[in-house]
Amino acid sequence: MKMAEEGRQSYCERFHPDYVSGLSEQQVAQRMRQGLRNGSDPVRTKTVPQIIWGNLLTPFNILNAILAALVLAVGGSYKNLLFMGVIVCNILIGTLQEIRAKKTIDRLSLIAAPRAHVVRGGKECEVPVGDLVLDDVLVLAAGGQVPADCVILEGQCEADESLLTGEADAVFKDCGDSLLSGSYLSGGKCRARVEHIGAENYAQKITASAKYIKKPNSEILTWTNRIIKFIGFAIIPIGGLLFYKQIAMSDQPLQDAVVSTVAALIGMIPEGLVLLSSVVLAVGVLRLSRRSALVQELYSIETLARVDTLCLDKTGTITEGTMQADALVPLGNVEKQKAEEILAAMAAALNDGTPTMNAIRGAFPNAPAWKCDQVVPFSSARKWSAAHFEAAGGFILGAGEFILKDRFDEIRPLAEKYAKRGQRVLLLCSAERISADGVDPSEVTPLLLVLLSDRIRKNARRTLEFFSDQGVELKVISGDSPATVANIAKKAGLKNAGRYIDATRLKSDEDLRAAAEKYTVFGRVTPKQKLGLVKALKQKKHTVAMTGDGVNDVPALRESDCSIAMASGSDAARTVSQIVLLNSDFASMPAIVAEGRRCINNLQRSSTLFLVKAIFSAIIAVLFIFSDCNYPFQPIQFTLINAATIGIPSFFLGLEPNRERLHGRFIVNVLGKALPGALTMSLNIAVVSALSLFLGLPDPEISTLAVLVTGYTGLLVLFRVCWPYRAGHTVLFSLMCALFVLALVFFPSLFEITPLTLPMLFVLVPTLFLATCLMPALQRIAEKAIRKAERRP
Repeated sequence: MKMAEEGRQSYCERFHPDYVSGLSEQQVAQRMRQGLRNGSDPVRTKTVPQIIWGNLLTPFNILNAILAALVLAVGGSYKNLLFMGVIVCNILIGTLQEIRAKKTIDRLSLIAAPRAHVVRGGKECEVPVGDLVLDDVLVLAAGGQVPADCVILEGQCEADESLLTGEADAVFKDCGDSLLSGSYLSGGKCRARVEHIGAENYAQKITASAKYIKKPNSEILTWTNRIIKFIGFAIIPIGGLLFYKQIAMSDQPLQDAVVSTVAALIGMIPEGLVLLSSVVLAVGVLRLSRRSALVQELYSIETLARVDTLCLDKTGTITEGTMQADALVPLGNVEKQKAEEILAAMAAALNDGTPTMNAIRGAFPNAPAWKCDQVVPFSSARKWSAAHFEAAGGFILGAGEFILKDRFDEIRPLAEKYAKRGQRVLLLCSAERISADGVDPSEVTPLLLVLLSDRIRKNARRTLEFFSDQGVELKVISGDSPATVANIAKKAGLKNAGRYIDATRLKSDEDLRAAAEKYTVFGRVTPKQKLGLVKALKQKKHTVAMTGDGVNDVPALRESDCSIAMASGSDAARTVSQIVLLNSDFASMPAIVAEGRRCINNLQRSSTLFLVKAIFSAIIAVLFIFSDCNYPFQPIQFTLINAATIGIPSFFLGLEPNRERLHGRFIVNVLGKALPGALTMSLNIAVVSALSLFLGLPDPEISTLAVLVTGYTGLLVLFRVCWPYRAGHTVLFSLMCALFVLALVFFPSLFEITPLTLPMLFVLVPTLFLATCLMPALQRIAEKAIRKAERRP
């Protein structure tokens, strides 16, 4: 297929449309018939068959199927196969939830998918990126990602190829130069002819590097995989040794030895742990979709819940992002009419669609008929743009500190006067020569200050207060004047907004690292410095989220632990981000963070239940390898214990509201709560076995005692996990207690429970008392150890 496509591109008739007319409708139709279209964008989600097979063919499902086959092979009772019913339910629930999440993500991805601007039949129109055809004429502007390899026909631009090459410096492109798919325009505007489509594009040839998706920074994923690997390695030798002991040393019949070994291995398999992670996160994706948030990386929900530092821009988050021109402040003898003509001419010549230029264009729409012979598009690194006109000379508009350098001190007091009012202050200068490489401040003449303003969002204060109350530190990082940004942030209710700094004063990486934690507001920040600030915060052990919408935010978005883009922002920002706010409203963030915390808090709580069972089962399996007693459990008994103390409660606990702030590491929190229960269960079984052996109790009675003691201890663990108690928790715990007791009372033969005798009570009562006293003591020790671990650097 790929070679056929390459052949069609190589040998087909090439069209050479001009940049004004583009392809005709007939030419587009011909390309479609030839199959020379760009094709669909790679799907981020699994296909339905992949989801089905992924849930069906897990190592633990295969192992459970083998264990079930062994029970059947030796003629074991069908009731000991009921554990497979739980496995089937797990598969169905996991598959259905993942398919629901996939459909939601695919639908939202279609809404958020970038579209290409093309010229066809002399008119500009918008088409899906997949419907681009060979020789189409693209209209590209700053912030847009290049959807296909192309050659510039008209205009100039700066292309950032960092998503492809890793090089951060923008490359200047002129007529005749090539633009690579996956790169994006950091400045300028141009029209370009599509040279390659589909698999022939550069980005496709390097395995879709343009669709940069970094490895998830997920504690849950990491530790779940480690736990699974450890159990996977341990389960075979433990099972083999236990089976050998049962059949060779205890003289058990083959059927009994197989069934008891299967019971031991079933207990060690945390099959619900992986399912629970997938289901909880999939439900999180569905809930976030109702908040107009597209989750492009499943485990970013976990990272978001752990965030303690949020970096954000002023524009589009605190403010609405719709600039308006307020006033002009002359610095010399320039006349008002002349100044307005210059600004109108620059807005027409640059035509880059930025909010700043749109505001100037709206305020000064009548551009003079000056012929422009050179433009320097705006760049976040330069922080200015320029245009040269044959009749009037050159002009530069942007941040005064970057244009005049040290000379800006002459007008700094006046500029800061307006900046402290919250206005954006730009400097307009004249210059004989302009260049993208920079200008000599001594050859520049300041003409006037341009004052612009942006309105604060109505819900900005409430949003900022939420993060402050939740212990999340906010850092406002902007390219604007620090005084302007600090004033706006203060009006919006940001705490410590007065702690601001001009990033032009941060000359070294050491300065940047020192300032990262010290200041709250950073002004005049370059894209490189944004990246440096995120790195510095991460080096200080912060979990950093970054919101952004522009091409200048891309390096920092890629570096952050959790990246969040606005749908209204640039294609590049959306491409690299893990979460996209489809309504482009920062006020959605509290609900998104709350959803992340709900997922992870509940997942930690439910994971405790699964690990109690796995650890306990592994310990007693090893214990009975060296014990004179036979293994006391049957598979059907573990099915009841798992359902009442783990499976059913973990499902409901995993879906309930929970906005508590996350503390500590996942594995420390989970093991700290699981080990006391697992050790208590193991010690209880050891005591039951020793006392039963001393009293000469038969195996069925020992098995009954083991079920009662283990079920009771499992309910003690559940009682602890349900804390703090609310109405729902009380109902859930009461129902699980009732389920366990009623199942034993009404179906004793099914679960192989014998009536209690006086000798059995002599064993049962002290063992239950021991469990009741021992587990709280072990929990206190574990909590103390957790606190000590959290204090450790």
